[in-house]
Amino acid sequence: MRSTERTEPTPSTSPGRQFRDPGLLRDVGLVSVAGGIVGVSFGAIAVAGGLPVWVPVVMSLVVYAGSAQFSAVGVLLAGGGPVAAAVTGLLLNTRTAAFSLAVAETIGRGRVARLLGAHLVTDETVAFALAQPDPARRRAAFWLSGIGLFAVWNTGVLLGALAGGALGDTATYGLDAAFPAVLVALVLPALRGDAGLRRAALPGAALALAVTPAVPPGVPVLLALTGLFLYGRRGRRRSA
Repeated sequence: MRSTERTEPTPSTSPGRQFRDPGLLRDVGLVSVAGGIVGVSFGAIAVAGGLPVWVPVVMSLVVYAGSAQFSAVGVLLAGGGPVAAAVTGLLLNTRTAAFSLAVAETIGRGRVARLLGAHLVTDETVAFALAQPDPARRRAAFWLSGIGLFAVWNTGVLLGALAGGALGDTATYGLDAAFPAVLVALVLPALRGDAGLRRAALPGAALALAVTPAVPPGVPVLLALTGLFLYGRRGRRRSA
């Protein structure tokens, strides 16, 4: 006989509950606001430098890669051609290949999910997802932050582009510090709970800080990934 009792999913296995989690929604809102602020800065810098409004807007929709976009626009404003700008953006965005591997199972297995999810893989969405304690919450965090960031980033870019040079020097507002501050807040829980991760993160962070004055934006993040080799090597030694 079929039981008349219904088994309710637990909070950790119910995707619906995870997407409605107040704490998760609050954190996603924080990340999205930071993304929107930096998006305004990007749009304003691009147009104030002489590019038409449609360039930063279309770039944000199609490319959607913050540091790579800033670098590509910098190349264009310095007189470089579209090919040089594209190569610069591709070089700086190679780090997302490693990020994609880290959240491959989190994104989902369907073709549509993987296609859309790949476009939403950023430093922020990956950090946000990996900071969560269980698979259901990681998936909810990735998609909520990914969709929220994409929408707010592009809205901010459009507003900044329309404002043009009216904002003046956007660096005076400290807008470039918004994303780093949010990322630090997201990764701290993972660093507190894993001593091996801390030992691997410190050399990577030190290397990134050392090369920051000498390399284009985005490259320090890529070089910081070298710390992952130390983490993986320690993991293999423990399992041996």
